[in-house]
Amino acid sequence: MELKWFEDFLSVSHCYSFTRAANERNITQSALSRRIKQLEEWLGVPLFDRKTYPVRLTPEGQEFLTTASEMVFSLTQLRGELRERHGQKSSILHFASLNTLAQTFFPDWINKVDPTHQCGCIRLSDHPPSFAGNIALLLDGKTDFLLTYTHDSVALMKQLERFPSIELGTEVAMAVCAPDSDGKPLYPLVERGMPTPFLSYGNRSFFGHALSALFATRPLPLKPIYENPMSSGLKAMTISGCGVAWLPASLIKTELAGGTLTRAGDRSWDILTTIRLYRLEKSRNLQAENLWNKARKLHATQRTAQAVA
Repeated sequence: MELKWFEDFLSVSHCYSFTRAANERNITQSALSRRIKQLEEWLGVPLFDRKTYPVRLTPEGQEFLTTASEMVFSLTQLRGELRERHGQKSSILHFASLNTLAQTFFPDWINKVDPTHQCGCIRLSDHPPSFAGNIALLLDGKTDFLLTYTHDSVALMKQLERFPSIELGTEVAMAVCAPDSDGKPLYPLVERGMPTPFLSYGNRSFFGHALSALFATRPLPLKPIYENPMSSGLKAMTISGCGVAWLPASLIKTELAGGTLTRAGDRSWDILTTIRLYRLEKSRNLQAENLWNKARKLHATQRTAQAVA
């Protein structure tokens, strides 16, 4: 039995696909399938129903999921504690962050939290190919912090319930498109009629999950013509007049003010999200604990100022 078998299992369980999990684990699909098979043989039970798409956990796999998560987390924590105890403590703080937040929110926020850089060097992780991949970094103990949007409709958020967190702010994702010559939307949202060209996040990003929930309760005639999990990529296509996209307001405030982009629908189509910082249940080093305390202090100060105002 090897730890990587458990990590492979967790990756497939949240990606719902051997292909996507192999990309996330940076190995070939055949190697991943072989290691999952070895784990199943070691346990003596099948963990995945491979006849369905997306891939689903078997009842035995569902039962094993909690144990595997706890084992990977505990062993990773133990490794960190042993390294720290033997003088191998790293001064680097690891952050996992959604790409848009890394661009629009993180720079100003971290400068307010730690303006003199007393908490050491901060390293943002290489962006995983999915929202689930970002969550997995925290679940597996591979990052000190996770900066993410949250929304009640996104089921994956339930995996983070055990982790301490701080609400840092809010963000609105709005349906926008390029304007016509009169300043009106090129592609106004209509609930009936011809399909509207749609610039999609796909089903692997945070906003992709949130939009799926929105469309489940409020169907729209949309025609996907382009897919990109990153808001910045969709923004460029939207400005070019290719279709409608739901983009974070902080990413397009200049374009909205200058008229390069305009709302494609009213505010009832907005998705209001919360920006939240999660941390490991136990800090791996003193720098991480110091940063967390500073973040909490800043949050408390801002809440007091808002209450007074």
